[in-house]
Amino acid sequence: MGVPIFITAVTNCCWIGADNCVILGILGTDLSWISKVQVNHPAVLRRAQQVQARRTVKKEWQAAWLLKAVTFIDLTTLSGDDTSSNVQRLCYKAKYPIREDLLKALNMHDKDITTAAVCVYPARVCDAVRALKAAGCNIPVASVATGFPAGQTHLKTRLEEIRLAVEDGATEIDVVINRSLVLTGQWEALYDEIRQFRKACGEAHLKTILATGELGSLTNVYKASMIAMMAGSDFIKTSTGKETVNATFPVAIVMLRAIRDFFWKTGNKIGFKPAGGIRSAKDALAWLSLIKEELGDEWLKPELFRIGASTLLSDIERQIYHHVTGRYAAYHDLPMS
Repeated sequence: MGVPIFITAVTNCCWIGADNCVILGILGTDLSWISKVQVNHPAVLRRAQQVQARRTVKKEWQAAWLLKAVTFIDLTTLSGDDTSSNVQRLCYKAKYPIREDLLKALNMHDKDITTAAVCVYPARVCDAVRALKAAGCNIPVASVATGFPAGQTHLKTRLEEIRLAVEDGATEIDVVINRSLVLTGQWEALYDEIRQFRKACGEAHLKTILATGELGSLTNVYKASMIAMMAGSDFIKTSTGKETVNATFPVAIVMLRAIRDFFWKTGNKIGFKPAGGIRSAKDALAWLSLIKEELGDEWLKPELFRIGASTLLSDIERQIYHHVTGRYAAYHDLPMS
C-alpha cells in the first residue's frame, strides 16, 4: 500500500491474552511505548482518498449490499424532545425497516431483516424495552451514558448512569470518554476510567465513543483506540454525532488499523462503529467497502460492525424502492420512523 500509515507502531510491545487482553505492564506505570506511536498523516489521507474515489456497486448487487447495511444500523434517537411515542415508532421501524412489499419483490421477506439495535438516552431505555417486547422481537437496546455527549460530569455520576441503564434493560452501553485525558496524555487515567465503565456495564456490551473530532490528531485517535480496547471495550466508536466533525474516513482508517493491530497481537476481535453524518445509502456502501478491505468479511456482521444513524435508513429504503419500482418514492410512499 506504499508508505506505511504508522511510522512507529506497537510491534515491540509485550502483550498477553488475559483479563481482556491487557498489555503487559499497563497495570504498572510504564506506558512509554504509547508515546512512541506516530501516525503518517499524508499516508492516511491518500488511503482515504482511494476509498472515496472508488465506484460503488450497482443494480441488484447494490440492493443486496443495502439490505445488508440495514442489519448494521443502530437506529438512533437522541433528541431533547424524545417522548415514549416517538421511541415506540422508532422501535417499530427497527423491526420493520423496509416495506414488506419491497422485500417480497426482492424475495427477502422471510429473512427477518431488522436493524442491529435501537439507541436512546438512558431515560428512554424502559420505553424502548417495552416497545420491542410488545412488538415481539429481541432487538438489543443500546443506551448512551457517562454524561453524553460531553462526558464532563463527575465520574461517580457517569458510573451510576451506566448501572441505571443496565438495570432498565439496556444490553449495550455507548460511553463517552473524558477527552481532556487524551489531550493531556493521561493514558493510565483514561485506561482506569474505561475499566470502571467496563465493570459498571456488567454483562452489557461496552461501546466506547472516542469523539475523534475533539482529540486533536490522528496519532491521538490511534492511542485512544488502543487504550479503549486494552481496557475491555467491545466496540470503539468514532463520534457522538454532536461534534463539529464526526465520522470521517481518515479517522476510520486509523481506528481500523488499531483494531487490526490489536487482533494480531491478542487474537481478540473488537468491533467498530462509525457515527455522525452518515445519511445516504452511498455513504453506507462506502463504509461497508472500507470494512471489507481493512478488516475482511469476518467483521461484516452486527457483532463486530455497527453504523450509528438516525436518517440513513430512510435513504436506504428510498434507494431500494427505486430499484424495485424504477422511480423514486414520494414522501408519503414510505413509513416514517
